[in-house]
Amino acid sequence: MCRVLTVPNEGLPVQPFSREVLSERYLKAGELGCDDIFRRVSKALASVEEKAAQQTYEALFLKNLRDGAIGAGRIMHAAGTALESTLINCFVQPVGDTVQSVHQARDEAGETLRRGGGVGYDFSCIYPRHAEATEAFALDPCGYIDMFDTACAALAGLGARRGAQMGVLRIDHPDIDAFMQAKRKPGRWTTFNVSVAVTDAFMHACMNDESWQLVHHAKPNKTVQAAGALQRGDGLWVYETLPAKVLWQRLTQSAYELSEPGVLFIDHIQRDNNLRALETIATTNPCGEQPLPPYGCCDLGPLILPRFVRHPFGLAGDATFDFDAFEASVALQVRALDNVLDLTRWPLPQQREEAMGKRRIGVGLTGLGNALTMLCLRYDSDAGRAMAVRIAQTMRDAAYRASVSLAIEKGAFPQFSTHTYFSAGNFASRLPEALQRAIRAHGIRNSHLLSIAPAGSVSLAFADNASNGIEPSFAWQYLRKKRAADGSQTTHTVEDYAWRLFRSLGGNVRTLPSYFVSALDMTPASHIAMMQTMQPFVDAAISKTVNVPENCTYEVFEGLFLQAWQSKLKGFATYRPNDIVGSVLQVT
Repeated sequence: MCRVLTVPNEGLPVQPFSREVLSERYLKAGELGCDDIFRRVSKALASVEEKAAQQTYEALFLKNLRDGAIGAGRIMHAAGTALESTLINCFVQPVGDTVQSVHQARDEAGETLRRGGGVGYDFSCIYPRHAEATEAFALDPCGYIDMFDTACAALAGLGARRGAQMGVLRIDHPDIDAFMQAKRKPGRWTTFNVSVAVTDAFMHACMNDESWQLVHHAKPNKTVQAAGALQRGDGLWVYETLPAKVLWQRLTQSAYELSEPGVLFIDHIQRDNNLRALETIATTNPCGEQPLPPYGCCDLGPLILPRFVRHPFGLAGDATFDFDAFEASVALQVRALDNVLDLTRWPLPQQREEAMGKRRIGVGLTGLGNALTMLCLRYDSDAGRAMAVRIAQTMRDAAYRASVSLAIEKGAFPQFSTHTYFSAGNFASRLPEALQRAIRAHGIRNSHLLSIAPAGSVSLAFADNASNGIEPSFAWQYLRKKRAADGSQTTHTVEDYAWRLFRSLGGNVRTLPSYFVSALDMTPASHIAMMQTMQPFVDAAISKTVNVPENCTYEVFEGLFLQAWQSKLKGFATYRPNDIVGSVLQVT
């Protein structure tokens, strides 16, 4: 049995569904619980160190895993095994502007998916459906996404991990409306999340009630030309001009009814990028927490925040967060994730080349909602957000300091340059002055260091269903649907970790204190406020779903997207339960 090692309640038994997820996804032959997995993973991560230091780091990594610094799912699943799986959760695959390049992208993505990685794509280069007929394209973007979706689903039928993909299209692509409405057809794009790459220019056009052009470099067919298509001075063809607000309403109405598409605020992503002088980012990994260039990867590892809460709920003394222990754990996590890059099997040589040149990693966190509850702080309060800022800032500074130390020991990432790394307005340019001086003097091992993923499966398996990522608790007791390999679903009763802990320590769960606040108890604006609070301290992005009650009016819902852009978020996704999308979680 896997024991939850949370201080001071090591005796709290793990609930059955968490044990089931651990067994099905992570335990290997001969392993009986979490500690066996931790020993396997720590030994593997230490194996890339100098031989004389391997035992030392194996012990350090083992302690850090036990303390709550775990790897993302691929690491915990495959590290230290003979599996040909990658240890990297997600990748971005470039899609070119010829039939040959698209089919190459599909085949390369298939190899990545077969080895356990999820894949994100920008399909904006693909010719619109009303482009002039040439040998260049047989299908439009939606048609090619159908093809990628079918190929991914076929891999699952052959026994591979169920694939996760992200499809992105720019807001100025002529097929953007068909893309946004595609999931109205039941069963379409089941392996894809979809997002629209929204530019600042489009948002300003909406606010100023201006027109918006749908454009592409491909020449339109004669029918579109006869309807008034023209070629701009920059060479792009204008297929259609319409009020920006009309397109905005189509986007937000689809999200209101389908919970998709999400949006990527692509200009802010690029502006904040530490390597914006070297690369252009057009899409993200499937859950949106990691904007990536072509062939980029996300090498992730969250820290379980409830493990750092002392005297939870103030029942045996003042509830406090152990920042010293957290800081030390973050620093060691940087080394562990850096080692993953040298240990993993790479599905494609281009992915290895990209990773070795920049050494991106993503130290993250999970269980924020539970940790705040255990600290007697409401998630939707000023005090709760202030604590979240302090945690995020501590994580940022500890990670960047550790990466500088690694650069002194092992060398900076090969593409590091002080002339470009501190480009005005990017994330690195806002680091504390002492850190900037250290980076200028010694370089830094990893171009990017921070990413907050959903961490759903690892939170279930290794944290006894702690709240995911930066999410608040969904509910204290609820039903969770689980998909089997054959596509069937089973329903399980699960309980929130903080709620279980409060009960086990003698708290009265019939009259919960006011700081027990769930996702459905707070306004959607409060969800956005937490993202706005933490994003300035995260160099990649944050994956978070803003839960919206079913009775939320469209007018209120539409305003959330504007609030997200004004809050300088890098992406935004919503979930509003309804008959079309159904639900994975259901409150009992």
